[in-house]
Amino acid sequence: MSAQTEYGNGQRGAFPPKAEIEALVRAEHGDPFAVLGPHADGAQGQFIRAYLPDALSVSVLDKASGETIGTLEQHDIPGFFAAHLDNRQPYLLRINWAGGEQITEDPYSFGALLGDMDLYLFAEGNHRDLGNVFGAQATQVDGVDGVRFAVWAPNARRVSVVGTFNGWNGRRHPMRQRLPSGVWEIFIPRLQPGEVYKYEILGRDGVLPLKADPVARCTELPPATGSRVAKPLRFEWQDDEWLERRGAAHSAEAPISIYELHAGSWQCEIDEFGEVVRSYNWHELAQRLIPHVQQLGFTHIELMPIMEHPFGGSWGYQLLSQFAPSARYGSPEDFAEFVNACHKAGIGVILDWVPAHFPTDTHGLARFDGTALYEYDNPLEGFHQDWNTLIYNLGRTEVHGFMIASAVHWLKHFHIDGLRVDAVASMLYRNYSRKEGEWVPNRYGGQENLEAIDFLRHLNDVVNVEAPGAMVIAEESTAWPGVSSPTQEGGLGFNFKWNMGWMNDTLKYMEQDPINRKHHHSQMSFGLVYAYSERFILPISHDEVVHGKHSLIDKMPGDRWQKFANLRAYLTFMWAHPGKKLLFMGCEFGQWREWNHDHQLDWYLLQYADHQGVQKLVGDLNRLYREQPALHQQDSVPEGFQWVIGDDAGNSVFAFMRWGKEGAPLLVVANFTPVPREAYRIGVPIAGRWTEVLNSDADTYAGSNFGNGGGVYAEEVPGHGQSHSVCVNLPPLGVLILKPE
Repeated sequence: MSAQTEYGNGQRGAFPPKAEIEALVRAEHGDPFAVLGPHADGAQGQFIRAYLPDALSVSVLDKASGETIGTLEQHDIPGFFAAHLDNRQPYLLRINWAGGEQITEDPYSFGALLGDMDLYLFAEGNHRDLGNVFGAQATQVDGVDGVRFAVWAPNARRVSVVGTFNGWNGRRHPMRQRLPSGVWEIFIPRLQPGEVYKYEILGRDGVLPLKADPVARCTELPPATGSRVAKPLRFEWQDDEWLERRGAAHSAEAPISIYELHAGSWQCEIDEFGEVVRSYNWHELAQRLIPHVQQLGFTHIELMPIMEHPFGGSWGYQLLSQFAPSARYGSPEDFAEFVNACHKAGIGVILDWVPAHFPTDTHGLARFDGTALYEYDNPLEGFHQDWNTLIYNLGRTEVHGFMIASAVHWLKHFHIDGLRVDAVASMLYRNYSRKEGEWVPNRYGGQENLEAIDFLRHLNDVVNVEAPGAMVIAEESTAWPGVSSPTQEGGLGFNFKWNMGWMNDTLKYMEQDPINRKHHHSQMSFGLVYAYSERFILPISHDEVVHGKHSLIDKMPGDRWQKFANLRAYLTFMWAHPGKKLLFMGCEFGQWREWNHDHQLDWYLLQYADHQGVQKLVGDLNRLYREQPALHQQDSVPEGFQWVIGDDAGNSVFAFMRWGKEGAPLLVVANFTPVPREAYRIGVPIAGRWTEVLNSDADTYAGSNFGNGGGVYAEEVPGHGQSHSVCVNLPPLGVLILKPE
């Protein structure tokens, strides 16, 4: 071995020009692979160069034998080492630090890592598996175990991986830029899963705050903000049977009843003073939640966002890790096990997913490489005034593809059954929640966000291909047409849409004192005017039980008995109404206080009969809903619903029939006043006995038990356009469901 020390004189040698070394020292070198690592000498040998700040000495070992074959000479600029080997051969570096010795492959001895097709698909916005390509991937390169890092930062002057493994020193592992994609990459040999890391980025105007990995699949526990190297997700799924039948279970003709919950506050570990000690992990949640959901008869659970988010008070809706389950509840493997357990129990899992906006935290996506990369640059387009967040620039192909890949990641790798897309209305309109002059029109001068519309259509088309049987649900509160129509017909392509109008109208009606309800009669019936314009889910969600809106039972007027009767009547009316169902946790037993994400639900209330009654009613409603095709089979078509009495505002009575594709109908009669009504005549199409299959006022639900002794007989007395009629006793603030024998 020989070392050439004539650096700085333009001659080719072991040491490069001093300016190159100084650029590395200042952490400003944009192409470290051009200087560091092995370089041919033009003959049979090679130069080896390493920049290792604070290293005491560096030796070169033969890769095969481990024998020392030379020593790297240190430049007069401390930390820069170089040598010449007479022969080209695989080698290891033995580095002596003040704290000990390290033997490793040279990170700068590895060639380009990502394939051209990966980079091409990413730039095109069509890479469906970014979670297993970008970010930190524990893998083998040339037979060496380690971690491959890849991050998109096209406007950066230099990007480094930093962590405890290199003393958080951005000069240790600067990355290779792959042009023209703007992706930076490096393989760090012998690094293990579990390591915490971030990216140090030199932008146009200097070094940025350390950035978490946008494609991290594992994170530190908040409030820590680092990313973690994840193990490859190798989970042995046992849900083939579930996946095979879920497509039919998600059709417009299927019973879909969703229990919405916040994983951190459904149930927690509590100390002797009733204070929260910690959230349960996914194992503990599965043990407690699954039996509860099975008892209540829900077909699905919907989790408020479980992707990692810095601020718990955002409930997960201001998230920064589109690929990582929150460390609050365990590892990615733990979450996979939770989903698997739900599927084995016959319960589908829907995730709330947020492609509309992200928080401004400096360690996150905001001005990621010193420029507006993930967001619009213009705050009139890129800043969300309502939530103080930044809006994804979905017109940029890389951002578009990043979000599509996130959706596919959850559906394919975690077997998620559906995504409920948050804040769709804010995505569709450029002037959403903005005054005149505060927004930028589209290229045609209109208010529609054309790039977001294209994104949503593409999302739904991709999900159909990549995750057959999975569903995508829109939380969309405007009259935008065709939200749940196929993209081929010009629609957005969602499977279902939340019916926010129905929710608002009916809750306003229920909040009225019963004596005034006759003046608001249409609020309960108006939803039927447009019930078939979309495939709807009727949502009583978390948004309705926070921020001073009162809990669901506390919205109800009257004394304690009337509040419970109103709640039972409303839930029964909801389950009988066309549309799939969604109920937020706590509503199923009548929790009095508003939901608080820092506390668990008030489970102690279930010692009282009236709370038990509500929970039993919800369970019976779900079982009836699943068993009776008339209550779900024709939710989205007019043939499934028939008014019998829709105009009895004076008595606040509604009566209608629900029809399946075959067989007899169900008769639903609602009395929304506290006055019992005896012998109320209602027209029916079928003679014989009509069995009372459910009475929301039954004593088993802690009601007054005013009803019809189990059923009534139809008489040959025409009424309401029907050939027969029944005389029924209508319970106060109660709803009956009857079925002909």
